[in-house]
Amino acid sequence: MWTTIAIGFVFLLLLVILHDILQTKHAIVRNFPIIGHFRFWIEAVGPELRQYIVSSNNEERPFSRDQRRWIYASAKNENNYFGFGSDEKIELEPNYIIIKHSAFGPAPAADPDSTHRTPGIAKERDDRSATYDFPVADALPYTLPCAKVLGAHRCRDRAFRPPSVVNISGMSFGSLSGPAVEAMNRGAGIADCLHNTGEGGISPYHGHGGDLIWQIGTGYFGCRAANGGFDRAKFLDAVAQHPVKAIELKLSQGAKPGLGGMLPGAKVTAEIASIRGVPVGRDVISPSHHAAFGSVDEMLDFVESLADASGLPIGIKSAVGESTFWRDLASEMSRGDRGVDFITIDGGEGGTGAAPLVFSDHVALPFKLAFTRVYRMFAEAGVAEDVVWIGSGKLGFPETGLLAFSFGCDLINVGREAMMAVGCIQAQRCHTGHCPTGVATQGKWLMRGLVPTDKAARLANYVVTLRKELMWLSRACGVEHPGLVTGDHIEILDDRFGSREMHEVFGYEPGWGLPGEADRVEICRLMNELAVVK
Repeated sequence: MWTTIAIGFVFLLLLVILHDILQTKHAIVRNFPIIGHFRFWIEAVGPELRQYIVSSNNEERPFSRDQRRWIYASAKNENNYFGFGSDEKIELEPNYIIIKHSAFGPAPAADPDSTHRTPGIAKERDDRSATYDFPVADALPYTLPCAKVLGAHRCRDRAFRPPSVVNISGMSFGSLSGPAVEAMNRGAGIADCLHNTGEGGISPYHGHGGDLIWQIGTGYFGCRAANGGFDRAKFLDAVAQHPVKAIELKLSQGAKPGLGGMLPGAKVTAEIASIRGVPVGRDVISPSHHAAFGSVDEMLDFVESLADASGLPIGIKSAVGESTFWRDLASEMSRGDRGVDFITIDGGEGGTGAAPLVFSDHVALPFKLAFTRVYRMFAEAGVAEDVVWIGSGKLGFPETGLLAFSFGCDLINVGREAMMAVGCIQAQRCHTGHCPTGVATQGKWLMRGLVPTDKAARLANYVVTLRKELMWLSRACGVEHPGLVTGDHIEILDDRFGSREMHEVFGYEPGWGLPGEADRVEICRLMNELAVVK
């Protein structure tokens, strides 16, 4: 028997060698039969190998090992401290962020892990979190409300102050699996933060306790007419049936601005087709531009019509390319009769969606340049305080988040960081449908590994930890809330042992980036109410 097996094995090797020599597609395999295949196998698992074997703690992109470790430890409610000092090349890294602590400031909490909570909310959240399979951080609920009221300047029927400055960015069901979306929505409910649906419509997986920002893209999924345009009746029905707190019109996103999108027909299951209002098994095209409007003037008319019909705050999301659109929008809003309630600026380095490499690497400004450029236009037009500003694009870490608040952000959205909190290992297989952790796939076998209740608690822990460390940093700067941090609190190093304050680097005038006086008074009052020290 063993002789037969050995002969069969040798015969199989000879067949492989013969195939390799005769094939003309791969020169390496043709020149090095059998051995040449290892090159492709190693390349296929390259991202995974680099995570554990090759890369240093700060080398890998888009997220370094240190960054992933901080997210994973925070999500698991484990020790996320690092020992033996920084391993960053602080004095050699251009544009390195330094946060300037204050000698005197708000009285610190009794210990850094103290809880900020109101007793009624605490009991409600503790009861809810008790049903989850994974330990939820003791600091829940750690509330950190927005410094502005969303939709307040036009007295919308449902204007509100978001309870969390950290919220979940738009990632659609279809690009993410049902269990991943459910885990994020459940986690948003525990952490009392908002969950952006992404442009794929509102699915049953969005109905597990988290309040929603409904993102409407160029495909109008969930409110799509038979001709692919916008259906007002379907829009109002969806608003009435779901816990939607605001509407976000997506003009473009950091992953692929100006390109639109396409969901291959192979991924368009009956469930996805029903939610999006498209045929089963056919490619779904999201155009690069909206059919409902084609100019700033038409867009503002559309925004006003949606706001009047729904009573909800209406905003836009966009990456930043040419400046004409933003200058025109600021000019139109300065007239005072029309405007958007919020603006989400997505950095070109963002990337929850799969995209052509050239769009990922070279189209749209990175967040720091994009946000400050647009904010300056609105500040100069005198309308920056009429808008709630939201930032996204690798802001899910305390230092980058605080920098965004110093720019003028009122809220920040986290996307890939939220994916890692629910299990993503940065395998970079999102575009293949073969995500090994069940996050970015519709494969049934792969999805079964992701348990929503377990991952929901981890998502909540991550959001709570980020809010908590943002609070630590703002108090270190001498203010009560991240929204009160200014460019004076941030210094940016160059690679020649020099530095400049943030407002110098980005051309900010004194007072820019701060909420108005009434909002500052209100946020300080809220923080005093929430500050219960152990």
